[in-house]
Amino acid sequence: MKRIFTFLMVLSVGGLVLTSAVAAAEENYDIDPDSLPQKGVPQGEIKGPFPWKSEIFPGTEREYWIYVPAQYDKDKPACVMVVQDGLGRAKGWKMPTVFDNLIHKGEMPVTIGIFITPGVVPAPHEGAQARFNRSFEYDSLGDRYANFLIEEILPEVSKSYNLSEDPNDRAISGASSGAICAFNVAWERPDQFRRVFSTIGTFVGLRGANEFPVLVRKVEPKPIRVFLQDGSNDLDLYGGSWWVANQDMLASLAWAGYDVNHAWGQGGHNGKQGAAILPDAMRWLWRDYPEPIRVGTGGGKRRTDILIPGEDWQLVSKGHKFTEGPAVNDKGEVFFTDVPNSQIYKIGLDGMVSLFAEETGNANGLMFGKDGKLYACVSGKKQIVAYSPDGKSEVIAENVSCNDLVIGDNGIYVTDPENKRVLHIGWDKKVSVVDDKGLEFPNGVVLSPDQSLLYVADTRRQYVNSYQVQPDGTLRYKQPFHHLHIAPTQTDTGADGMTVDDQGRLYVATRMGVQVCDQPGRVHLILSKPQGSWLSNVVFGGKDLNTLYVTCGGSIYKRKMNAKGLSVGNLLKPPKPRL
Repeated sequence: MKRIFTFLMVLSVGGLVLTSAVAAAEENYDIDPDSLPQKGVPQGEIKGPFPWKSEIFPGTEREYWIYVPAQYDKDKPACVMVVQDGLGRAKGWKMPTVFDNLIHKGEMPVTIGIFITPGVVPAPHEGAQARFNRSFEYDSLGDRYANFLIEEILPEVSKSYNLSEDPNDRAISGASSGAICAFNVAWERPDQFRRVFSTIGTFVGLRGANEFPVLVRKVEPKPIRVFLQDGSNDLDLYGGSWWVANQDMLASLAWAGYDVNHAWGQGGHNGKQGAAILPDAMRWLWRDYPEPIRVGTGGGKRRTDILIPGEDWQLVSKGHKFTEGPAVNDKGEVFFTDVPNSQIYKIGLDGMVSLFAEETGNANGLMFGKDGKLYACVSGKKQIVAYSPDGKSEVIAENVSCNDLVIGDNGIYVTDPENKRVLHIGWDKKVSVVDDKGLEFPNGVVLSPDQSLLYVADTRRQYVNSYQVQPDGTLRYKQPFHHLHIAPTQTDTGADGMTVDDQGRLYVATRMGVQVCDQPGRVHLILSKPQGSWLSNVVFGGKDLNTLYVTCGGSIYKRKMNAKGLSVGNLLKPPKPRL
């Protein structure tokens, strides 16, 4: 006799608790009426399949279908939902029928569905196997798949249909690897997609998605709404437990203050429960539309609580070739370089940007000393130069290959990436090598608030090196101390310029954003970088030293923080850290 075990699946949707009796062996679910065709409800059309050859995924071929609701009006931009794994996945969820019913009832907006298959590189001849791109496209972290949708598929569909470009009007969904793909697209590009439906999501260690629960906790919150589904009998393989990973994602999203909901069951790795809950999940994802999805303000208490709700990056200056070396004087005014143009600019306390110096010899890193002078690494001339407040310069050291520098009581520390070393220049202008062992690309350099430690970022490694500073300027007890995160698809952190605050925290400009480390060297928070290319450097400035400035490509941005930098030359013993 076959035994049937039953359990109660509880789903909380917008405060309403729903229940469904489920037979574990049969895994049967009650059918939501909105998953069935309803009398009097106009039906949308399915167009396709349409073939597509991608340039972002070279050599791949795939198909996509388009669902067009009966209520579509070409004169009004329609919302969009992208579904991974093509029409098969959408039909398995009964998505076209659900859309018909919910749009008709006004429980979701007029939405065009795009159902797209993963790419395949056809075999070159009969005796060869094709290359199947599903795991590569879906399980990988990074923005490649998001760019594929944004740059190829959406523009193509927009030739025939009026699609909204508002990220609040765009949703994305998938199952298994398609689910982590959907979340990853919104995670990478919340400026394009903000609603995610994930079922039996593969948030495990296949291609790095197991990192998401940690990143969700560390990266500053993004304006994303997420619905998760999984069953306790989902896969448990070499990459991890799907069930545990999905619960971990829920815990992280809730802790970080995201608008997140879920449906847990006892099913396996299939689409049955996902299909059963689709109507309720869509109602929840689109509830209160067209109210925009915003960054959540709830969640757990961060140990590094420096974010100010509503504060984001603001553009200060643009149109430069490559900005670098931000430095702050004793007034709080910020100076920065445009390296290729050999210029130094000043940002006044009133926010006005003015030219401070020209023909600087490709000056790069800057730092103010207690004497009020602005010290610069003149990489084009291999000099260290000091500028007086009126812009006049004097050479401090010659024949010094240099990139960045910091001024301490016992002299100047300079990074020399060309020769893979760190230099010290005493006030007697004597130049000495203080480290040339095991460095790949020493770049940003800064002192701890009490000047007892020197921090050197290695762009091509994962760590920031920490040294204890000796009275004669030499360095001891080197350790790869601050552990940084590496951005997806990259082989190093890209760590560049750094600064510290009065709590002893270290702010590191990296490919992933500004990584904020506590004194023991652990990343607590990652500030998303502004739109732009290379995030090169960071400093606190402004009258109260509570505004963070970053140089990013050809621009410079600022952002007010619940943290404070150090005034020039001020030695401060930071508080004892929590271990």
